[in-house]
Amino acid sequence: MDDDLIAAHGELDSLMPYLHLPVQSGSDRILLAMNRGHDAADYLRLVDRLRRARPDLAFSSDFIVGFPGESEADFAATLALAREVGYAQAYSFKYSARPGTPAAEMATQIAEEAKAERLALLQAEIAASQWRFNQATVSRRMAVLLERPGRTEGQLVGRSPYMQAVHVDAGPVSVGLLGTIADVEIVSAGPHSVAARLGDDSRRTAA
Repeated sequence: MDDDLIAAHGELDSLMPYLHLPVQSGSDRILLAMNRGHDAADYLRLVDRLRRARPDLAFSSDFIVGFPGESEADFAATLALAREVGYAQAYSFKYSARPGTPAAEMATQIAEEAKAERLALLQAEIAASQWRFNQATVSRRMAVLLERPGRTEGQLVGRSPYMQAVHVDAGPVSVGLLGTIADVEIVSAGPHSVAARLGDDSRRTAA
């Protein structure tokens, strides 16, 4: 990512404050074995530069655990990186051998039980980070795209600029707001979504 693109995140309102930045592993040894073009320090420096350009920027990422040869120390490095970045959300998977790839022929395959245990630990770390991020947005106002009706009468469900699922209590004006971008205030947070109420501007617009 070059300097101009990093600067754009702080200068262009059209760019959302959310960026998917895959890392795969926090271990330099495993990143090299995966033929990735970065190491953990490179990745963390990029995160820091992006946050300096736009302090409210949130990140998501991709992780693979149990790549052939991954030691406990390698996995610990992945956990440490995830904890340091503090992702708003992330996708994580167990390594799965694909026929014909160099990794599938490696003699240092990781046992399925170990891969499953590591994935559970990483996903617990990611879930805790996501919950902390959601909680940090409570009391904030933001524009939310209202995509569909919720499970209860007068409720709408949308997406925040951070890709959070947002459950909005819209009351009798809910029908008129479906498919629009509304100003809301986040009032509470859960591990996977947040709840919000309409801002006064949105109520007047719907009326």
